[in-house]
Amino acid sequence: MKINFKLLGTFLAVAQNSSFRKAAEQTHLSLPAVSMQIKQLEEQMGVALFQRTTRKVELTREGEQLMISTRKAMAELESGLTQIQHAADVLQGHLSFGCVPTVAGTRLPVILTTFAKKYPGITIHVRELVHHELREAVRRREVDFGIGPVPERPGELDFDPIFVDEYCALLPAGYRHGGRAGISLRELSRMPLLSLSSSTLFREHLDQALTAGSHVPARSYEFTSVSTLVAMAEAGLGVAMLPRIAIPRKTTLTAVRITSPALSRTIAIVTIRGHTLSPAAARLVELCHELIAPQK
Repeated sequence: MKINFKLLGTFLAVAQNSSFRKAAEQTHLSLPAVSMQIKQLEEQMGVALFQRTTRKVELTREGEQLMISTRKAMAELESGLTQIQHAADVLQGHLSFGCVPTVAGTRLPVILTTFAKKYPGITIHVRELVHHELREAVRRREVDFGIGPVPERPGELDFDPIFVDEYCALLPAGYRHGGRAGISLRELSRMPLLSLSSSTLFREHLDQALTAGSHVPARSYEFTSVSTLVAMAEAGLGVAMLPRIAIPRKTTLTAVRITSPALSRTIAIVTIRGHTLSPAAARLVELCHELIAPQK
């Protein structure tokens, strides 16, 4: 049965006022229009909804049942519309996103604290994921969007670039770099190299460059955590290799660009192609564009 919401609204006005005349005033309709709509509703329902006398208007038993159901439905509808409006105004809501660890550890704190101050009613769930897990989470709609590197083959995902992140070598204090801004991969291959795990896109790029140049490192060590990698380099175990954005602000190591070849990745917002972000997610993405890139 298809019932017009307009008819239900008029029905509620008559039921709550126990008067066709007062319902007409409340709904800004003429008295004949109110009577016609109630008659139409009764015909659709197949029952009388009101007992009419010259003195009063009373609900029938079926009318009382319809009034209870209509009030519940209207309350649910109003609650849903309010939630949607709050979401549009970024007053309430929930969002989730994924981020690669090398970005999360250095840039997310300022982004999330800024967002929380502006939109305290929005709850956020953050997942730290390596690049292939990140893309899969976006693809499965487990997160609203991701923050990670652009792969060679985007597939069905969209990548909105934020900035280009160059790869660097972190030289221990005893290494004499002569103030150079860069160091070749050939020179680095003669030293003990400390790098992130092979599950990262950064490591894939580094391994591909070493293989292409026929460079075989003297010794190599692999770590999962950036903080462990940096700590080992500071202790003198070898030269740490990291994307620039992942380099800690306070370290005794000297960061220089990797050159010959120059290596880098593009950090982007990752979404499903054609997917529209919620208002809250869109505001967070705007903050990422403003705050995530390293300061020049």
